[in-house]
Amino acid sequence: MRKIVTYLFFLLFLVVNNAWTPEIESEEIANDDIYTAVSLSETGLARDVFNLAIKGLKKLDTEGKLNNPTIVTIADYSQSSNRKRLYVIDLKNRKLLFNTYVAHGRNTGDEYARYFSNENGSLKSSLGFYITENPIVGSTTGYALMINGVEKGFNDRAAKRAIIIHAAEYATENFIKKYGRLGRSLGCPALPPDMNKPIIDRIKGGTCLFIYNPDNNYICSSSLLN
Repeated sequence: MRKIVTYLFFLLFLVVNNAWTPEIESEEIANDDIYTAVSLSETGLARDVFNLAIKGLKKLDTEGKLNNPTIVTIADYSQSSNRKRLYVIDLKNRKLLFNTYVAHGRNTGDEYARYFSNENGSLKSSLGFYITENPIVGSTTGYALMINGVEKGFNDRAAKRAIIIHAAEYATENFIKKYGRLGRSLGCPALPPDMNKPIIDRIKGGTCLFIYNPDNNYICSSSLLN
């Protein structure tokens, strides 16, 4: 009994003197350190979005689904398509590798992404976490990257819908200057042609991709975020 009381007093001492914090708090501190070190606030990526991406990545890594958990790609569809809203982050070296434009689906919205679907033929983007696979060369898209949607009901039909990362001339700053907004895809996260291959070659082969929007149905129902 005396040993138990002594142990409890020891734990109380640690908490009072900030010598011990819960695991969750420690993870939040680590996330904040990376977010600050990479200066992500200056790029327009909100801290909450980054934390959600890391939360899902850690769960996928715990389940053994990632070959390389040190790289995370975030497509922040809460931002205007006129912003550079795609981020490729090296978590190990705390470095922003790429920050560029990314298009959303034709029926997802105009300048802003508002509507999402997992249905074939919807021409809409699908939210959630994906795992990158191997590059392919499509007859119409050229060098592209297959991505596997891992969230049932939200993006698990990505392969059947031929949702891939590919280059598009409408995903460029010149297109924005001409039309006032980025162009739109058939549902794929399309990239500027000059950025397509460098990004694909960096994130291919089992890294985490997170396509985000503050959609209540997704945020409340995602198995990786809840």
